[in-house]
Amino acid sequence: MIKKMNDFYHLKLGDAFRAGELMADAFKDDPVWKKLFEGETDLLRKYQAFFEVPIRLCLKYGTIRGFSKNLEGIIAYVPGKYSDLTFWRFLRIGALGCGMRMGMTASIRMSDLRVLSVDRSAYLKERPYIYLMLLGVVTKHQGKGYGGSMLRSLINECDENNVPIYLETETEENVTLYEHFGFKMIKKIILENLKVPMWEMIREPHSKSANMNV
Repeated sequence: MIKKMNDFYHLKLGDAFRAGELMADAFKDDPVWKKLFEGETDLLRKYQAFFEVPIRLCLKYGTIRGFSKNLEGIIAYVPGKYSDLTFWRFLRIGALGCGMRMGMTASIRMSDLRVLSVDRSAYLKERPYIYLMLLGVVTKHQGKGYGGSMLRSLINECDENNVPIYLETETEENVTLYEHFGFKMIKKIILENLKVPMWEMIREPHSKSANMNV
């Protein structure tokens, strides 16, 4: 039986820093984030600051859950209308300190990611959708099914509400994983300055996700 999203741990603002630390571990080998911080020092601190931003955004405007209170895995998403991190939202979620900890070099390099927002807007237009911002499992807990369990819950919820799920991912291995859950690739892009690929994907709602044998 697929768990409901409310069955998972509901993160609070006080969890934001620790959640950022754990996602820094989960994504420490991610090719895009490695490029963003290439040549930088104090990487774990800067990774933590980077991941704390979407965590804070989802705390304010969307949904963020941990597999348990121990946060072995985290899933975070927002309605599509909140998918863009505008400067006003950046201030409202209290992420200014995160930006300072990330440093100027990484902040400038992040301009490469703006194409993702442009593509989302062009593809989804005015359609309601869920933007899956973050799905990560701490290294020592990977392979235990935590990520898949949380993703199934989101899929079931979105099927019940008849809304698609949109995401971007950074590796072909992840593309294959998401395809297993019914996602389709929209486009592969190469980030202009970072020179690394990303894949844009969507899962349209199905009528009987609760019976998915995945």
